[in-house]
Order: sequence, then C-alpha cells, then structure tokens
Amino acid sequence: MNAALADPFAALNDAQRAAVEHRGAPLLVIAGAGTGKTMTLAARVARLVLDGADPNRILLLTFSRRAAQEMQRRCGALLHAALGLHATQGAPLLPWAGTFHAVGARLLREYAASIGLAPQFTLLDRADAEDLMGWVRQELELGSGERRFPLKGTCLAIYSRVVNAQAGVDDVVATTFPWVRGHEAELKRLFAAYVDAKQRQQVLDYDDLLLYWQQTMSEPALAQAIGARFDHVLVDEYQDTNRLQAAILRALQPDGRGLTVVGDDAQAIYSFRAAEVRNILDFPAQFAPAARTLALTHNYRSTQPILDASNAVIARAAERFTKDLHSGRAGAKPRLVTVADEAAQARFVADDVLLQRENGLRLRQQAVLFRTGHHGAALELELTRRGIPFVKYGGLRFLEAAHVKDLLSVLRWAQNPRGRLAAFRVATLIPGLGPASARRLLDAIETAADPLAALRGFKPSAAAAAGWRDWLAAHAALADAPWPGAITLARRWYEPQLERLHEDAAIRRGDLAQLERIAATFTSRERFLAELTLDPPEATSDESDAPHRDEDYLILSTMHSAKGQEWASVHVLNAVDGCMPADVATGHGDEIEEERRLLYVAMTRARHQLTLLVPQKFHLTQQAKYGDRHLYGALTRFIPEDIAQRHFERMAPAAALGAEAANTTPLPAIDLMARVRRAF
Repeated sequence: MNAALADPFAALNDAQRAAVEHRGAPLLVIAGAGTGKTMTLAARVARLVLDGADPNRILLLTFSRRAAQEMQRRCGALLHAALGLHATQGAPLLPWAGTFHAVGARLLREYAASIGLAPQFTLLDRADAEDLMGWVRQELELGSGERRFPLKGTCLAIYSRVVNAQAGVDDVVATTFPWVRGHEAELKRLFAAYVDAKQRQQVLDYDDLLLYWQQTMSEPALAQAIGARFDHVLVDEYQDTNRLQAAILRALQPDGRGLTVVGDDAQAIYSFRAAEVRNILDFPAQFAPAARTLALTHNYRSTQPILDASNAVIARAAERFTKDLHSGRAGAKPRLVTVADEAAQARFVADDVLLQRENGLRLRQQAVLFRTGHHGAALELELTRRGIPFVKYGGLRFLEAAHVKDLLSVLRWAQNPRGRLAAFRVATLIPGLGPASARRLLDAIETAADPLAALRGFKPSAAAAAGWRDWLAAHAALADAPWPGAITLARRWYEPQLERLHEDAAIRRGDLAQLERIAATFTSRERFLAELTLDPPEATSDESDAPHRDEDYLILSTMHSAKGQEWASVHVLNAVDGCMPADVATGHGDEIEEERRLLYVAMTRARHQLTLLVPQKFHLTQQAKYGDRHLYGALTRFIPEDIAQRHFERMAPAAALGAEAANTTPLPAIDLMARVRRAF
C-alpha cells in the first residue's frame, strides 16, 4: 500500500490534524478565512467512521445543501483512500447530512404523530408565506385604518425575526423595525391569526421548521429519543446560527459530548438574518470546563501582505478569538486608491481590470465588491459603456417563476387538500373558475370534516364545469400515483394551462422538464417538495437579464454574497465612513463590529491583489429621510492612519485618475470679462 493509501490525512497541517483526531469533549474549531475548514470537517467525519462510528448515527448540519453534498464528497474520497476501495465501490453514506431546516423537516415528519402535526403537512416557500401573511392581514382589515400599517413583506420579516431571535414583538420592533412603532398590538394579533391559519391548513413556513423542532426538543422524553439517535453532531459555519438553532443543539447534546462546531467569529456578518455571534463567542463558557478550542490559522488563499492588512483590521474588534492568519506567500501590499468621486472610481476600476486582463488575468478571476447593491450602479454604467461584460450576483430564484410555482402547487394541493394557497393558485388556473368561486371552494374545504368530500361535492359554474371535471380526475390520479410518476401526471394536466396563459410557453416548458428530472432523484413527493423549498435552484428561463454569452466576464457582488468565494484580484468600492460602515449601522456598538467583520470578509476574498477605493465625494441613498445626497468622505474608521501607513500602498488622486488626468495640458488664460463687455 502506498503512502497516500496509508494515510489519507497526510496533507493536513498540525492544527487541522488536532481537530480531526480530537475525541469526546465538546470541540470548537475557529477556522480563519481560507484555512481549509471544509476539508478539516470532512476529514473529522471520515476519521470518526474509520474509528468505528456508525455513519447513520452522525448528524452533520450545514447552511446549504451544496455544502452538505461537498462535505459528503470529500469525506467519501478520504474513506475511499483509507479503505483502499475500488472506484466502483461506494464509500459509506451520511444519511443525516443536511441543512438545519432540511433535517428539521425530516424529523418533524417522523415524529408528527407524537407532536400533533399532520403527517401530510406541506411547506410554504418565502413568497407563499408572504402571501398568506397578506391574506390574514387583509382578513383582519389591518390596512384600513388611518395610520399606515406595514405591508405583508415587512410583517413576515418581523415575525421571522421574533421566531429566530427568540425575542418579543416589542423588542424586535424597537431594535430592528423602529418605523413600525405603535403597531405592536396589531402585529401580535396578526401573528396569532397567521399561526392559526397555518395550523388549520396544515402548512409550515421556513421558520416553523426550526421553531417546531425546538419546541419538540423542549419535551424531555422526545429530546432524549431524538438525541439518542446521534453519537456525533457536527455543525458548519457556527457563527451563522441563531438562538433557535443554538437551543436545538443544546437540547440534542446537553453535556456537549460528541459535539463539534466549526466557524469563525471574524466572519459573523448575518445578524440581519438573526444570526447571533454570541453563540460562537460563548461556546467555551457554555460547556466549561470540558470544552476545547482549536484555531486554524494557516491560510491557503492569500499572500502575506493581504493577510497582514486583514489581521490588522480585525485586531481592533471589541471581542474576538485571537488568531493571526499566516501563509508565508510573498506579494504586493494592498492598495488604497483615492479618487475624486464615484464616476472616477468606476473609471479607475474599469481601467484596472482591463490592464490586469491584458497581463493575463481573466475577468472571471477578478471581482468588485460593495456594501449594498446600489453602490455598484456607477460602475455598471461604466462597464456597459465600455463593453466590459459582467455578472452581478442576484436574480430571479427558480421557485419565484410563475410556471414553476404553478406546477409545485398542483403537487402540494394533491398532497395536502387543506393547503389554501396552493389550492387557490391551482383553482384559478382552471378555465372559467374565478377568484370568487375559488374562495367559495376553499371555505367549503376548510369547514368540512372530510376535505376530499368537499372537493368532490363542489359545484362550479357552467363555464368551469369541463375544466373542473378534468381537475378532479387529475387530482384523483395524483393521490394514488407512485413517485416520481406523479409529477408526470401533474405536468400533463398543467401544460394546457401553460399554453393558454403564457406566450413563451415553449421556453417555460424547459423549466418543467428540469423540475421533472430533479424529481426523479428523490424517493418521495414529500422529500422532493421539502428539499426544493428549502434549497431551490437559482436560475430559470425567466432570467432577470438576458443570458450571458461572452467568453469571459467580471464578477460584481455585494460583500455578503461574496462570503465563501475567492478571486485572484478584488476591488472593494467606497471604503469610506458612511458606506463602510454604512450610515444606517452606526447606532449601536454591535452593528459597528459587524461592519468591521464585513470589511474583513471582503478583504480576505483576495488571493494575490487587493484594492480598496476611497472616493472623496459620494452619494448616499440608504435612508429616505436624507433623500439622495452627497458627502465628502474620509477613509473608513476601520483603517486608521497607522494601519494605512504600515500595511497599504497609497495612491494619490492624480495617479488614481490615470494618465489623462495627471498629464493635462495647461489651459490658456483669457480676460473673459473684457470680451463680454466688448460684446455690448
């Protein structure tokens, strides 16, 4: 057996190996940016399996389905090497690897009978949850008063924050939604009615998956039964967990034995999603004295000058786990480039990315990052004017396309006859059946002891009779159809409606075919609907922009969207106070600290070259009360003068504006006043 087979963990450094081989006591791994976090966690799982752990008793929790799949892939490769398996032999699978929400949905389905939950419950995606909130809001006539009441999207955001932060409505409104003050009593009434509507319809929204799981774990007998299923619980990106998720973990592993969490407090940037940085900061104290903390500090991504600057920025944090990233790889210092305004900033970035392209660095290896989406507007115009192709992160999600939602609603209504949103969507697709008739149907189903009997007994208008008979036949066939054949039946009923409603039906059919191919990879309708809701594909034929056909393109991204990514060269726009930190995030010390971490995340995306742009004049549009105004900016407070001098190369405004501005020919002096006098 060769060396690689003898030790598949040979590539691990000492700190990674210590994390992989740790046993027993609760373990916190502080994994700095670019330090091989994913490989370390996968190697730890592989080591546990090689040491005799049952893969069926390992729970691996991630924040995306793709992360879970990548973890499984890497773990499988290590086990293949360690066990000397042939290429055709499969490595042991990890059946309990997935996102918090996906695992929660699976457990709730299994324990539905014990917790009073309908086994056939369906899941609402975010858009459907908003619609149901709006429906309830309208029924309570909360928008008809003299004072402006928040719209359904804001109401759902407040509700979500209340659930995930485990906070009261009054506290959430005061700290996060202050413009909604005075509506707390109505919001509480709305949320109670929203919960009641979901329970009557036997549907759960995204937040319910965690809430119901946590509430299940608050019953000692159920907590013991669920916790006893797992010998090892491993959590990725622990700094992104919220209070609800932390409570679930404590209930699963009360003494922390077998618990491993991996994350980086310096990359905790999602408080707007109710992520709680205190979860990772307080982990050692929660499981003291047994807890062990290990830090991964060898960075495999960036040059040492980039890391020195990044270390210096995060070192000023008010509270953190002390670690300095190191790589030993030489390179140029990051640049601080001062420009006149946002237009000059855009010109400089366009010039610079083209220069690097001519020097052999493809556009796709370069990224431009900004605090919020509108900060890149001037750059987008400049790139378009100069014919520089780019892709900006964001766009229409797969589940938001009308035809995709239609087909999924067909499946959801067949699974859960009381699901009002899916039922209304499908009913109004039937030719001749309008919204009023659809509501009459749904009211009958809601009050009936047997919803299927109410469905069969419904009498539509003469105009809708033929379409209604077709739907009843399709619904009956769907109820008995095996999976994945059911989605073929659903498509067969829906495609005539697609042809009738959409001029571009031929294009949209491609998405339906893709949906059917995805469905074939799942074992049941329940698993398919749950997974697609929790982790949908990004793209659809309803693209927000025309499909990109260039051979190369520049990456534009918000700093939040850039987390987990890396590029050879990174430009960071608007490194000035008011943009970094954002002026809306300067009211509280915790918000300031998160803005510092956000800049740190942006800086550590760069492998070889990092450039921070400092416009002397820029516009602010974050707050409506200010209108569209401009300010004269100072370098961000996160890079004080001593850090700027020691760790950055500074470029003067003339140099930053390029040769055209630096070498302007002096203009002749004229006596304009005299010329004007002579004209009269």
